[in-house]
Amino acid sequence: MTSPPDLRDPAQLAAYRRELRGIARPLRYTGVAFAILGAALAIARQRWLPQMPAVIPMAALALGVLNMLAAILLRARYHQQRMRG
Repeated sequence: MTSPPDLRDPAQLAAYRRELRGIARPLRYTGVAFAILGAALAIARQRWLPQMPAVIPMAALALGVLNMLAAILLRARYHQQRMRG
């Protein structure tokens, strides 16, 4: 692994921020998509589909939250390892 970036240097800080943005990006986007889907399903259930079980929108929201938490943990772990060098 490479040496940790010098976060006092603006150029290295900008490069490291770009690097961090790429960590777990698909997982984060999947989490956002599930959260939006869950919210849309909850609205649809309330307005047009009262026969839909309540567990379906809740499951989509839960998947979104779990994906986002996993992405946060992966990114934090990457940051810790990267700062160690």
